[in-house]
Amino acid sequence: MAARTHPTARQMRLGAELRKLREAAGLKAREVASFLNSTSAQMSQVEAGIAAVSAERIRRLAAHYACADEALTDALAAMAGDRTRGWWDEYRGVLPQVNLDVAEAEHHATFLREVVITHVPGLLQTPGYARAVFRYMRPELPESELVPRVEHRLRRRAVIEGGHPTPYETIVHEFALRVRVADRQASLVQLRWLLDQIEQGHTTIRVIPTDQDGFAGADASMMYMGGPVPQLDTGVRDAPTGTLFIDAEAQLKRLRTLFRTVEQASLEPTASRDFIHRLTKEL
Repeated sequence: MAARTHPTARQMRLGAELRKLREAAGLKAREVASFLNSTSAQMSQVEAGIAAVSAERIRRLAAHYACADEALTDALAAMAGDRTRGWWDEYRGVLPQVNLDVAEAEHHATFLREVVITHVPGLLQTPGYARAVFRYMRPELPESELVPRVEHRLRRRAVIEGGHPTPYETIVHEFALRVRVADRQASLVQLRWLLDQIEQGHTTIRVIPTDQDGFAGADASMMYMGGPVPQLDTGVRDAPTGTLFIDAEAQLKRLRTLFRTVEQASLEPTASRDFIHRLTKEL
């Protein structure tokens, strides 16, 4: 088992899922270590994502845990066997690890759902808009650090573009569409870009008008990523302590409920498109 100094969020998720299976089977780490002719310390490293684990060993573990969910076992084995180095790896050591983790999670998602209140979603930002956001949030950044952040954000679009785009649905508050993070021209370019993405047919955008009754979700911003099986869905939320990756079923259920609640307060896609179009005319 090769040790990792800085495991990615995806590697830690694989380890966490193996721990869940072990605990569901009522087994201690030392018991499983004995079964594998390993040690408790090595098992802890595997379940923390610090040590790699082979697809073959995952299947052995699943059988030992009496896991009857073949789809889940196959998905975990596929995660273990995936040695792909994605485009985000080019930014390792350049950007914070969480930026790479988000891009990797989006790459592997089967669908994406997002709620954004204060800014245009990162996956839909234009270069000018993204640059203005980063410049405002981190004014101390030199150009050499600002450029890769903007570039990374734009490259994330790959998941919703191309020949096989990932289904993406986002709910955006009118506030985010009206705020001029840069200037009038940048805002106009951004709104027209949103309309273009809608016309491409790979993105669904819903708008929450400021005069909408029954919306109290100022802190509702979140991303929900579908996994190859429902147990591997992932939630992402920003918190004062940093970006949180969510995998506990109870928390994922709350995020699904949150999305449906916010969706009820939003306009239908066609009405949302018309709403954005009117905003461009106002500019």
